[in-house]
Amino acid sequence: MIAALCLHLPTLAQCENQPPALSLKIQQVTSGSKHHFFGYIGQCQTIPWNASGRYILCLEIDRIDRMPKPDEAATVCVIDTHNQNKVITLDKTHGWNPQQGTMFYWHPKHAETQFFFNDRDPKSGKVFTVLYDLKTKKRLREYRFKDTPIGNGGVAAGGTFFMGLNYGRLARLRLVTGYPEALDWSRDKMAPANDGVFKVDIQTGKKKLLVSYRALHQLLLKQNPELKHSGLFINHTLLNRKGSRLYFFVRGGWSGKKGDKINIPCSIHTDGSNLTLHPRHIGGHPEWDRGNVLIGRKDKDQILYDVDSKKVIGKLGSPQLFPKPEGDISLSPNGQMFVNGYKSGNKNFYAVYRKTDGAFGRSKGLDKGSYSGDIRIDPAPRWNRTNDAILVPGLTKNKTRQIFLIRISQGK
Repeated sequence: MIAALCLHLPTLAQCENQPPALSLKIQQVTSGSKHHFFGYIGQCQTIPWNASGRYILCLEIDRIDRMPKPDEAATVCVIDTHNQNKVITLDKTHGWNPQQGTMFYWHPKHAETQFFFNDRDPKSGKVFTVLYDLKTKKRLREYRFKDTPIGNGGVAAGGTFFMGLNYGRLARLRLVTGYPEALDWSRDKMAPANDGVFKVDIQTGKKKLLVSYRALHQLLLKQNPELKHSGLFINHTLLNRKGSRLYFFVRGGWSGKKGDKINIPCSIHTDGSNLTLHPRHIGGHPEWDRGNVLIGRKDKDQILYDVDSKKVIGKLGSPQLFPKPEGDISLSPNGQMFVNGYKSGNKNFYAVYRKTDGAFGRSKGLDKGSYSGDIRIDPAPRWNRTNDAILVPGLTKNKTRQIFLIRISQGK
């Protein structure tokens, strides 16, 4: 593969200066007549594998051609990689959708057996978060809040708290971001003071409102006093690796109703200070690098953006390596391996880049079918804990959605 990359170069010296190539091999993990998937990249540092790497979280569903009805549950499963990738069913959830999944997250402090997922009471429509134990095959805890029913929107890497969102409001204002017909307690307010992003203490179960829609609305009015919208919602609550910063988008006007379309990036310290609207939009699918730096897009480049200084401070690779820097991106746990998943035609491709030496590889395309809009199959790459494989979605020959792995090694 390296030789092939160098055939067009005129001199041996130029060839020797080329970065090493990476080999990307695709392996199908699940199969059958039912669909299996992990979900969207909705938050940073989401790893589908448990601590030892034996089990992979997934959902099993009967159909993906439409959004689920409130009474249609998905089956919560793990894949046993030590037993011929056997799918083991564990529980059911009514808090999910085909694009995003159920916001799976292994508990960072007990990542061998405990994980989070979202659920919804079929009768009341109230969303809540579940902490489940694989060893006992039981729910250890349900984080239910009577007046403000919220679901997990991202777990801090230290395992002390998770972000909470009103998935009923999200579904109402942009269906693909929430759970259809989930209860939206703040639906009567365009910018409610009692809704926004919550911070939930995992040990005590206590929550506090980190930032409200009212506070965001007031900041937006300072930027544009003539602003009109039909309701604000928050999407992509992304915690940095230290759990000290939250980056997210405040949005409005995505449901087709009259008013300005709003898509403003924001950040806040997770102690509740320094709420900031950012003047530069770095694409809709950013990922945290180390520290307070985000990886995003500016024009044709995959860029590095410092959240505190609000400046672009560098870039990764080149437009030739990453033809679509707006793609779904993910950084490995060790911070050295970067993947950009992007669409071309009816296939998803994956470009992998090693930051230490520029080593690079590109996968073959995986069929994503003609699914689009609220039921689209995004590239959504997720790294394993040993930084040498990513979990991705794809359609198989029988047109079911299944889980694939792309294993990454040094090319020969």
